Amino acid sequence: MTGTTRPFAAFEWMIAWRYLRARRAEGGVSVMTWISLIGIALAVFALIATLAVRSGFRTEFVDTILGANAHATVYYSSAMTENGQLSRTIADYSDLAARLEAVPGVTSAMPLIKGQVMASADGHNAGVEVFGIAYEDLITIPRIAVSDRARGDIGRFNEGIAIGEGVARELNAQVGDRIRIISPEGVRTAFGTSPRVNAYEVVYIFSAGRYDIDRTRVYLPFTEAQVFFNRDGVADEIEVMLTAPEAVESLTYQLLHAAGERAMIWTWRDSAGSFLRALDIEDNVMFIILSILVLIAAMNIISGLIMLVKNKGRDIGILRTMGLSEGSILRIFFLCGSLVGVVGTGIGVIAGCLFALYIDPIFATVNYLSGGGVWDPEIRGIYALPAQLRLVDVVKAVSLSLGLSFIVTIFPARRAARMNPVEALRYE
Repeated sequence: MTGTTRPFAAFEWMIAWRYLRARRAEGGVSVMTWISLIGIALAVFALIATLAVRSGFRTEFVDTILGANAHATVYYSSAMTENGQLSRTIADYSDLAARLEAVPGVTSAMPLIKGQVMASADGHNAGVEVFGIAYEDLITIPRIAVSDRARGDIGRFNEGIAIGEGVARELNAQVGDRIRIISPEGVRTAFGTSPRVNAYEVVYIFSAGRYDIDRTRVYLPFTEAQVFFNRDGVADEIEVMLTAPEAVESLTYQLLHAAGERAMIWTWRDSAGSFLRALDIEDNVMFIILSILVLIAAMNIISGLIMLVKNKGRDIGILRTMGLSEGSILRIFFLCGSLVGVVGTGIGVIAGCLFALYIDPIFATVNYLSGGGVWDPEIRGIYALPAQLRLVDVVKAVSLSLGLSFIVTIFPARRAARMNPVEALRYE
């Protein structure tokens, strides 16, 4: 019989299944089986859910950076002007923008005026950062021009001012209201520089998806910003948008070469690189910690199988005297443990995937039950808890769980296979 039995034959599956579903009164360990199965399911669920949230957070963070900010910013180093003052402004900004747009991989190059001012409306004040930009350039910024939460008409941008959702909330301003912006660097007179105060109609309120952007950013027409900040005929910097932002480092030399000797460049990786590296380290640490959790859950299989082997000692002795080989006994108990791991992993994968797919209603329910305020955008930066279900994360979780389940099953299965049938039946 041992010579003709193929591995994992039907009778081995049948015996393993009978052992798994046997009640404790019949010599089974159903309670331990359920504990092992639930433990593995919860561990796999936690691993997939965590990886999905981490992937979603990273994707959302990068998307808000690339969708609302320049992929690369070109600016000039300081140089002496005719008045004997140091200046970093760009006088030939139109020509510079044209040269940068000619670089392969560049979609647009936008002259920009930047300045920090105080915004005021109906007794409410807020410190904001003004971006002076042309209308045709503004509509090319994805997160600003296209937003489900935007209000007003971006087509009227040249008639007023566009403000972030957070700025509107701070100033209690709506579309159609007029807000004042106050700059300490205003009109130069014989008695010094007096603050400049201008009022503009709010024509557009945007939401970039990032709290820090919506809370501080204001867009003003480029020519108006030149007048307001005393930048007549010049720009402060050129914002460059790329077709492949992830490859910005490979284009740095070409951009600098096109910009000229005084040019310097600051990419989105320079501003967010440290945070992204911290996310990578955190992802790795979280995976290791949750892998230990899966291992602990898988160790329950060993406990259950050891008890099963002890309870089934008489059966093992009978099976061996009937002609079953050590390999058959090993495979029977290996199947017992593996089936627990496979079923637990399957349940955990289904639960984890459902959590990632329906995270919005789940989070809304938790937020409602807790009375609100669970997610603070001032701290997290984004407005909701994101989740992105990736196939590679699911495969990693499944491989880890099944691998550990199969490995830990081998040891008690070998113990059962090496049991001496004579010793097993001595006291029966």
